Amino acid sequence: MNDNGNTFLGVLAGTAIGAALGILFAPDKGSATRRKIAEQAEATRDSIAESTYDLRDRAAATVASKRESLDNQLENIVSDVSHKTEDVITTLEKKLAELKTKNKKLQKS
Repeated sequence: MNDNGNTFLGVLAGTAIGAALGILFAPDKGSATRRKIAEQAEATRDSIAESTYDLRDRAAATVASKRESLDNQLENIVSDVSHKTEDVITTLEKKLAELKTKNKKLQKS
């Protein structure tokens, strides 16, 4: 039992000495440490919020840019289709005129 008692006293003395040294060499009081932790948490929260706002603004700008680009591309496509439609109509009108001419020749015979 003597060894167990000495071991227990050694552990107890080591714990007490460690706690005392921890308190003596601690950089700040508990309240100051808690204040620093709270300030750091607030700074981190503000940093995350700022990053979130920045990301949101960049995403909105990208969406607006892509929307404008898409609108321009759509306008170009519609314009191209309109020109091609005019070409098709002109070609069909020429073919119709040719067919009318052929039909008139067939009717005279």
